[in-house]
Amino acid sequence: MRPRGSVASALVGAAVLVVLTGCSGEDGGPDVPTRPPATAAVSPATAANPAGQVFPAAATKALLAERSTGRLAALDTAGTALALIDPAAPATPRTISLPAAGVSLAQGAPGEVLVAATDRVLRVDATTGTLAEIPVDGDVHSAQTRTDGTLVVGTADGTLRELNADGTVTRTITGLVSADAIALTGENITVLDRKQTAVVAVGEEALGLMLRAGDGATNAITDPHGRIIVADTAGGELLVYSAGPLVLRQRFPVSSSPYALAYDPRSELVWVSCTQSNEVVGYDLSTGIGVEVARLATLRQPDSMTVDERTGDLFVASAVGDGLQRIGADERKRGQ
Repeated sequence: MRPRGSVASALVGAAVLVVLTGCSGEDGGPDVPTRPPATAAVSPATAANPAGQVFPAAATKALLAERSTGRLAALDTAGTALALIDPAAPATPRTISLPAAGVSLAQGAPGEVLVAATDRVLRVDATTGTLAEIPVDGDVHSAQTRTDGTLVVGTADGTLRELNADGTVTRTITGLVSADAIALTGENITVLDRKQTAVVAVGEEALGLMLRAGDGATNAITDPHGRIIVADTAGGELLVYSAGPLVLRQRFPVSSSPYALAYDPRSELVWVSCTQSNEVVGYDLSTGIGVEVARLATLRQPDSMTVDERTGDLFVASAVGDGLQRIGADERKRGQ
């Protein structure tokens, strides 16, 4: 089912539509207004016991449940170590040292986790920890894989590259200020640029349409309905787009500094972490406007989270070392 958006939201999207040429300035970046990238708000001390169970874990900045195995990959805040966690034994992770500082995580081929890192993309076997490298020219901030095995990679200087599975570059597009998150929906590529707080469509040979993404967007994910869900952390909103063409479909307020995002395909809920209140909030997007259906207490500084698609369990990681939280799907149904 395609997402349904209100007329008002569509008009808002049209009002801020900009055409980008993909050209760079002499200094290596486009001459456009920018802002310092928004960050998660600093969390206060927890006021309630976290829902579910909490296990020891290092301070974490990125968390991913690998789709086929359910193994969790947790990238530490320094980006130098990746913990591979069996959900059946979360207290005994396998930790591997990374050859370059990691920035973000993404699903790779089945059984594989991608780590965006300096001058490369790391491919990590989620079970064994075996690691392979794909060299990339630039400080890689984001990476996604297509179903055919090709990679789409974004760098800190706003360059987007498409690579074959062997690392051969087949396409290069410039013009962004930074390429911080990549959303693949069908054949469409959309990029979140934090410094411009914008989402930008990518055409065959150049950048396409651009829409402003609130006051300070930080994270973006996709869902099986082709929606691109963006957390506007500075503006306190959740923004929902569709691509081909790029249109803003929904926007609604989320208090307490929305930051991390995760989607549960079993319940069809999007989960948002709120770092000012140490909570995660679940929203149903099916009616054209986000409807809050759950609100649960977390550990302190919930800067990353993920959903195990096999079980529906929600995992939340603390960026200050307070642990890894598991909230089971059954526990969420009971409102715990």
